[in-house]
Amino acid sequence: MPDAIGEPLTRVLLSDQVYARVRGLIIEGALAPGARLVESEIARQFNVSQAPVREAVRRLVHEGLADHIPRRGSFVAVVSQEDAHHARAVRVAIEELAARTVAAQSSDTPFEALEVQVEAMRQAALQGDVGGFRDADITFHRTVCEISGNPFLPKLWGVMEPNLRALRVVSDPLFTGSWTAMAEDHAELLDALKSADPDRAGGKFAAHARGDDGTTPGH
Repeated sequence: MPDAIGEPLTRVLLSDQVYARVRGLIIEGALAPGARLVESEIARQFNVSQAPVREAVRRLVHEGLADHIPRRGSFVAVVSQEDAHHARAVRVAIEELAARTVAAQSSDTPFEALEVQVEAMRQAALQGDVGGFRDADITFHRTVCEISGNPFLPKLWGVMEPNLRALRVVSDPLFTGSWTAMAEDHAELLDALKSADPDRAGGKFAAHARGDDGTTPGH
């Protein structure tokens, strides 16, 4: 656990604050995949009791950023190459169908929610905020499933999202490209949805999920 953890926490919503701090350390790479999350040590460094730490770790496990192993404890999530391959394959299928469905809809599709996330990615890229970029990125793709009109697609995405978040914690530090270019890739995905061409939209999203368009697979 890094010693430089910032200012002392207030007593308002301690579990939320612990969750945000530890999540930030995971996203930034200060806590590496496989690192053990020792509740007593986290509580000591944040100067809080173990109860809010325990709740924060539970949230991290639910989000997919940590794994809990009975009788051993909780650890920052590690994603194997095999798991990453399977997760990407399922994601390609979900996103291709969602994109095709959205592109085939009438012109009153609420694209504004997607435009907000593209702009959030642009701002995060300018600020070097990898965690903020990841949140906007995932929200963008989740929203595509939500506006598809197929009630099963958001449910399937919800099952996959924890795995995708864990995968990005591993892959993001390896990304050597431009986050600004990545944001513009999502603007192009949005344009494909607006084209009303299901083949174009489906193909664009499938290629993006696989990484065929030069982006990191999983973004």
